[in-house]
Amino acid sequence: MESKKRLGEILVSEGLVTDSDIESALKLQKNSGKRLGDILVGQGLVTYDEMLHAVKNQLNVPLVDPDEFHIRQETLGLMPERLARKYEAIPLRVDNGQLTVAMSDPSNYFAIEDIRMATGYIVKPAISARDKVLDSIEKHYGKEKAKNAAESFRRASITRNPLSKSSESTTPDAPVVRFIDTVLDNAVMNKASDIHIEPGEKELRVRYRIDGFLEEMLRTDMGILDPVVSRIKIMANLNISEKRVPQDGRFLYRSGSTSIDMRVSIVPGIYGEKMVIRLLGRDDSLLDLNSLGFTESEKESIGRMIRRPYGMILICGPTGSGKTTTLYSFIKEVNDSRKNIVTIEDPVEYNLPGINQMQVNNRVGFTFATGLRSILRQDPDIVLVGEVRDSETAEISVRAALTGHLIFSTIHTNSAASTITRLRDMEIEEFLLSSTIAGVISQRLVRKVCPLCSRKTPATDSEKKLLSLKEDVLLSRAEGCPSCGMKGYKGREAVFEVMEADEGIRNLIAGGASDMEIERLAISRGMRTLRESCIAKVIEGTTTIEELIRTTY
Repeated sequence: MESKKRLGEILVSEGLVTDSDIESALKLQKNSGKRLGDILVGQGLVTYDEMLHAVKNQLNVPLVDPDEFHIRQETLGLMPERLARKYEAIPLRVDNGQLTVAMSDPSNYFAIEDIRMATGYIVKPAISARDKVLDSIEKHYGKEKAKNAAESFRRASITRNPLSKSSESTTPDAPVVRFIDTVLDNAVMNKASDIHIEPGEKELRVRYRIDGFLEEMLRTDMGILDPVVSRIKIMANLNISEKRVPQDGRFLYRSGSTSIDMRVSIVPGIYGEKMVIRLLGRDDSLLDLNSLGFTESEKESIGRMIRRPYGMILICGPTGSGKTTTLYSFIKEVNDSRKNIVTIEDPVEYNLPGINQMQVNNRVGFTFATGLRSILRQDPDIVLVGEVRDSETAEISVRAALTGHLIFSTIHTNSAASTITRLRDMEIEEFLLSSTIAGVISQRLVRKVCPLCSRKTPATDSEKKLLSLKEDVLLSRAEGCPSCGMKGYKGREAVFEVMEADEGIRNLIAGGASDMEIERLAISRGMRTLRESCIAKVIEGTTTIEELIRTTY
């Protein structure tokens, strides 16, 4: 390998740029301090992909994706994090006395020499996209960073003056601050939806909920619990001295260039206060109705429902099934400067431009019911109620829908049809329901198979029976690879059951029909059940038959 060949020479050799291009870029580099490659890309002279392949060809190095390697902890330990960040390089594996290292710039001879001297191994460089290397560094060194911060705190606590304990939780370079920042950054990097910080008898455990399942990140000494709780309470503007009752709060956290709303719940336990932090991303693209996974016929039904002048649209499903995201996508779809749209939520999960948003506060008696009464005096056209939890909220919502308002809300039921029975249980009369219900949508989230490691095999006879199929079909199987953390799944997708309340369904509701009768009519009118929606995902290879069984029972 011609390891001493510089990036400029490589790009000129490949005919991508000229000598004069390199000269002017090098002058800019002296003044700006930017990388040569970034300057050339910024000037539009070359793309990152072209650079990658030019270096690969000229230096005869492999082009790799770090996500496709299962990097062992002992391999990471060979290279100090300081060097990894300095040279944008990450060790992948040791093989025959050689250390394979993914680098954003394998033409950097001095970097290769530094890594060789630090690790004691012959370095076999490989090239990878810069963002992939940086992501991999954050992902793999992050856990070690959190452990080191916790250990630093433990060592410092041995000699610390007890009177200085409270001030340390606000000092930027304090070990407890570094520990929390690392835990939060890792959660963002791993696309976690929740962080669980759980005190035990002897250890503090940190777990992330990723794709619906909890995964342990680390265990550390219990001595760090009190400063961690204090620090989180300060960030969430909560009462530090109160440890006997639950507290809820929130704060905005910036991880790199990403802003994340962190929702905090703290409850007292037998070993100390347990914290759950929910991560609420601010990515507006998540709220696009077209990206949620509805079929064309379902989108047509929803379009009719959300453009009605009045009525009630409910979304049902368990906690964490994406109901709020779907509701917000509806609000985004109908948002219009000519309409007064008001929401009352617990809590406000996304900030929507042009929408008047309110948050309930049970401590001062500001509930969904009291808030909804106030909203109706604010001349609204559309009202989003975070959740129909009780009979009072249900009754006010139904009567608001009856008097010319369009109401969006969520409710905890298992299917679209059973929502009607739930509202009857809340003592809402049938004639009111039949007059106001515009539609009900039930949804769940299923895990998607990892595209890198999934394999397709023929369905067995029992699987074909479960899928109601007679013909042979190939099904995706979850295998597991480094990219998906050996789980076989990566990301989630929603499955839906959209029941539009047409005249026939309204007549059944008014007549007191059962769930089964309402569901049978809805299916005959074209409604696809949750199970059928999930079966379609299994057949198209998006998810597995195990997810079908887990999600739709």
